[in-house]
Amino acid sequence: MKIHQLSLFLENRPGQLLGPCRLLAQAGIDIRTLTLADTREFGILRMIVSDWQRGAQVLQEAGYVTNITEVVAVEVPDRPGGLAGLLELLESSNVNIEYMYAFTFGREGKAVLIFRFDNPDAAIARLQEAGINVVESVEVYNRIER
Repeated sequence: MKIHQLSLFLENRPGQLLGPCRLLAQAGIDIRTLTLADTREFGILRMIVSDWQRGAQVLQEAGYVTNITEVVAVEVPDRPGGLAGLLELLESSNVNIEYMYAFTFGREGKAVLIFRFDNPDAAIARLQEAGINVVESVEVYNRIER
């Protein structure tokens, strides 16, 4: 139920995002979703890609500092209050959300939220107990490709 995410540290200056994106494209690896957070001096590019092991290898061989983390993809209704309802459910679980980002599928009124939890196993258990769909990586890739 956990998905592997690649995190890269990039200098915060023009043109730095192109390098890793170009390398992944040349290796035939699709970026499924990403987020970029920055500070004055550097940025953190977080990506879910079609082949995380090969993606990490390609980026590391090119000299990028690449960290692999486990995140959890959760399906929620794509409507006002979808996120709030999910957060209310998690509030009682004593699980901390370290960061998150989201994307929509553009169909069936569903969105997927990508969470980095301090205790992903406890979060997954609580979500599944409540009947929330925790999306597997294969399912994320298949839905996006349609």
